[in-house]
Amino acid sequence: MSLQKPKQAKLLQQIRDDLQSSKAVGYQGILCANFRDIQKFFAIPDSKSRNISIDPFKFDSPSPDDMVLEGKHATGKSAAAKSNSSSATPTSSLSNNVEAEVEAQETRSVVQKKKALTSTALPIVNRTDKNQREVGCRFLGQQEALSDRTSEGTAGDHEQRNPSNLKKVLPLEEYKPESWMLVEEKEPYKSLLHLAIVGHVDAGKSTMMGRLLHLLGQVSEKEMRKYEREAKQKGKGSFAYAWVLDESTEERERGLTMTVAVAHFELRNFKVVLLDSPGHKDFVPNMISGASQADAAVLVIDASIGAFEAGMYGQGEGQTKEHAQLMRSFGIEQLIIAVNKMDTIDNSEGRFCFIKSQLGPFLRRCGFKESSMIWIPLSALDNQNLTSATSDTRLNSWYSGPYLLEAIDHLQPPKRDISRPLRLPISEVSKSRSLGQVAISGKLEGGALKIGTKVLVMPAGVVATVKAIEQDTQVCSVARAGDNVDIALQGIDISFLMIGGVLCHPDYPVPIAIRIELRVVILDITMPILVGSQVELYIHHVREAAKVVQLLSILDTKTGLVRKKAPRCLTANQNALMEVVPDRGACIEEYNNYRALGRVTLRAAGRTIAVGIVNRIIEQQ
Repeated sequence: MSLQKPKQAKLLQQIRDDLQSSKAVGYQGILCANFRDIQKFFAIPDSKSRNISIDPFKFDSPSPDDMVLEGKHATGKSAAAKSNSSSATPTSSLSNNVEAEVEAQETRSVVQKKKALTSTALPIVNRTDKNQREVGCRFLGQQEALSDRTSEGTAGDHEQRNPSNLKKVLPLEEYKPESWMLVEEKEPYKSLLHLAIVGHVDAGKSTMMGRLLHLLGQVSEKEMRKYEREAKQKGKGSFAYAWVLDESTEERERGLTMTVAVAHFELRNFKVVLLDSPGHKDFVPNMISGASQADAAVLVIDASIGAFEAGMYGQGEGQTKEHAQLMRSFGIEQLIIAVNKMDTIDNSEGRFCFIKSQLGPFLRRCGFKESSMIWIPLSALDNQNLTSATSDTRLNSWYSGPYLLEAIDHLQPPKRDISRPLRLPISEVSKSRSLGQVAISGKLEGGALKIGTKVLVMPAGVVATVKAIEQDTQVCSVARAGDNVDIALQGIDISFLMIGGVLCHPDYPVPIAIRIELRVVILDITMPILVGSQVELYIHHVREAAKVVQLLSILDTKTGLVRKKAPRCLTANQNALMEVVPDRGACIEEYNNYRALGRVTLRAAGRTIAVGIVNRIIEQQ
């Protein structure tokens, strides 16, 4: 005992006395004492217990949890310990009994926990489940059960949502259209023309289109009288025709078009889809989303004294220039310039020529060719040069050109790309009585579809089936590139549909770009564009915050060759290459593959700062 401290010697003597008197021994010969005190006892380096040690946390033998999971029981050890206790020394017997008791207590604790957890009727995950997944922890409760139930219950959803699990992505060059997609010569088919109506605020765009629809019989006399009565009651009698397209309460109270209104009418050569766009600077994003579908445009100019100047040169508010630049960036080549309200200036030829001399050079700088521009003086309210040639001698004395409807009907038919895989950017997600709970609207930019066609909805990566197709509220069985349609989908939840998403061919999915190279033209900006500049990125119906991460080069405006590499900044009227990273991945195509999905507009601080194309997708999901 010379090596023992007084406390340890006292504890050893007390335990031995209790052992000899059998007061501390339970029914099975197991010592009833505090385990920490017993452990201290066996750590005493005396002559009898020097070689005895306890390792309750050995890792070379199965733990109690492992024994429970593998169906083993610890009773064998306890029985062996009990049978050997009579032949062993008191100290060694105490050691074996303590080990057995500790192991039995831990085993009972694990069994009780297992019973409590399994009473919730959740399945217990084995070491290796049916998918041969290695379980890396010993949780027997809700986490493994929920994981197992999720892996079984949503396996099909996971496979459906991941486009890489569906089919191998094929290159676009291998696509061949099916025979039903092509238009037969015997089939009666009128080309569809999407016509955007743009211009400065209060130029009379909605009034002109409302008057046009009324004259064409698209609005009944009863409806027109109703609009006139309601407009007079609110003190806006001159807005009656505008209310044909401005249907919301807020638009009528403010006297402004806020969203793109859609209307349809038919001419001898075209089925026209009218896109009446807002002119106020606050609603340019809405105008971009709608007018980006257009094949041609009507730029409406207010001929009144001061009104044209405000739209052309107004500080921060003139939208004539911005709308013209945006139309050209959308790929529109055919432009009708409708100089409206000629009655307010007595149909003056001098005023018309002045407007043409001021606006014409700017439009040519934007890229419009003189042969593709048509100038028409008219008065919408008086129906002068609107649906028929003017009868006013003050106007027809010096103007003998086409009237508006005639000019529209003689535009060149737009080219349709049916030979490319399906692409349908989603412009609207809605519910309707005829189409059901899951319906989308948009213009087919490539390919064709029919009822029963399987489509891949991006960026969700979910496959759905076309259930019904409507065009101008008329049910149809086939839709081809260029058609503006409403489509009902089945086999998909509406939460997977979003504006800016794209319906595409399952074998040829649209890329989800996260880093793109843009070739842009910088507009009349006051602040230079730097690396790190925050911008708003607009591509078809995508509107996403983005950051300029690299300025690659400045290009020559005439030859397109690199004039300066890695510039520090970009200023007004420069052509440049830059890299942009959107905050979220967006459905974008390179311009060479799909032009409509590769045209880009950059805005910042409420102004358009650059327009251009997607030159290259650097990185995609």
